[in-house]
Amino acid sequence: MAVVQIQMRKASPVKGCALFNLGFRPFFLGAGIFAIVSIVWWVLVYSGHGFVQIQSITNAQWHAHEMLYGYGLAVVAGFLLTAVRNWTGVSTPHGKPLMGLFALWVSARLLFLFGTSLMLWATIADLLFGLMLIIAISIPIFRAKQWPQLAVIVKVAMLWVGNIVFYLGYYQILQDGMLYAINGAVLLLIGLILMIGRRVIPFFIERGVSQPFKIKHHQWLDTSILVAFLALFINEIFYQHAELTPYLAIGLFMMNGYRLSRWHVWGIWRVPLLWSLYLSAWMINVGFLLYGLHALCAIPLILVLHLFTIGGIGLMSLAMMARVALGHTGRDIRASSVWLVPTFIAVMLSLLLRVFAPMFAMQFYPHWIVASALCWIIAFAIFVWIYAPILYKPRVDGSPG
Repeated sequence: MAVVQIQMRKASPVKGCALFNLGFRPFFLGAGIFAIVSIVWWVLVYSGHGFVQIQSITNAQWHAHEMLYGYGLAVVAGFLLTAVRNWTGVSTPHGKPLMGLFALWVSARLLFLFGTSLMLWATIADLLFGLMLIIAISIPIFRAKQWPQLAVIVKVAMLWVGNIVFYLGYYQILQDGMLYAINGAVLLLIGLILMIGRRVIPFFIERGVSQPFKIKHHQWLDTSILVAFLALFINEIFYQHAELTPYLAIGLFMMNGYRLSRWHVWGIWRVPLLWSLYLSAWMINVGFLLYGLHALCAIPLILVLHLFTIGGIGLMSLAMMARVALGHTGRDIRASSVWLVPTFIAVMLSLLLRVFAPMFAMQFYPHWIVASALCWIIAFAIFVWIYAPILYKPRVDGSPG
């Protein structure tokens, strides 16, 4: 009888707001909303219908910073605050501490919407948020003595340092600091996706397809990709030997392409939460190819960077948020909303319009940018509409989290 009562109590619905029960909840919702607000604001500024006071940096640098260190780092925070708790069994911030951490991120984003007029306060809030995030994920890892997870801490810490470099550039303490920070953030976020994606995407595929499927991993291949990417990052940020870039980037494309081919099974194309992750992984890989060829083929670097940011970071983060939110709220990941398909398609249209359309008709470049932004806004509006109730309501199975 006691067992039955416990089961009934767990299965019974829990009322109230659960937004600050676990890290993914506020940061995924905040990232989704900010992805809309920031791009709406950017389109208004870009098209001349809005004005933001920006000094010492360009409008494009302001936009890039907010998408990389604003949106991107929010998704990273939500994912790692949840994943680190699962990896270590040690609690990460929840309740009021999580609310405080989230408030720092929100404060920095709101201050940045005013351009650089409130830059000092935005700098303080932004860097304090990054530092607190590093501490929040480090404590459980050190307590559990999970030393292999130090690689995650290092990448987040490097993102924080990159953000410092951006502000040093703004205050004219470090020449070209904004450029280093933006290019570095793109590569660091791609590196984080490669590392975490290697862990979770095969796991999701094996358990998400209907037919039995087992992915065989090769340590030599994983290590080779890691070393090649590290070499590319060091060269692009510190040494900038242009003659090395094609070899490193195309080598990455070939090795990572081979690994992705071993992850493929036709069953993923029947599951939106799988094909979106897999397609995004391939967009990153095509990004490596174009990154290696852009100088030889006269492909503007800004298009290659947007292939990484929209097709890689954008689609991957959206798909990951959609999948993680279902799993960690006790919902059936096989019963995702039918609206996820148009959501993912809208992001892919945003990518095609922003990256590939200009390659064939550069004279319409401003129009491609606006059309791409509209597709992005539609995608995240659908995501917020679907997932806001999922993220602020308690788990359906009555469990904590």
